[in-house]
Amino acid sequence: MNTVLYLMIGGAVGTLSRYFLALTVNKYFPVIFPLGTLVVNSLGCFMIGVFWGLGGHTAFSINMRAFLFVGIMGGFTTMSTFSIETMNLFHYNEFKLGILNIFATNIICLLLTAAGFFISKACIGFFK
Repeated sequence: MNTVLYLMIGGAVGTLSRYFLALTVNKYFPVIFPLGTLVVNSLGCFMIGVFWGLGGHTAFSINMRAFLFVGIMGGFTTMSTFSIETMNLFHYNEFKLGILNIFATNIICLLLTAAGFFISKACIGFFK
């Protein structure tokens, strides 16, 4: 039962963080392109890379893994929002922006996951 509580708390933290970050980005950069979602997914991928890198060095408990990876990061990153925003771009004949969103999200998120992992590994080595 403890793990479920960690999941719920992590999910709430991740979801609220996603909402407010995307809202803030979209407020300051009001464009047709879904920049808020791209920023959230990019940051989320970087952070999960960091957690992944740290997790290999420090033994996260089952509850901490549930809290960080499934709860916070699962609530924070938003593939379903990415999908509907991309489909809306296509629906409104914004084909170039839709394709840009697909490539930008996938390439940036993969690169940032790797960057987070390698940066966390480098930091662990630096502080030994």
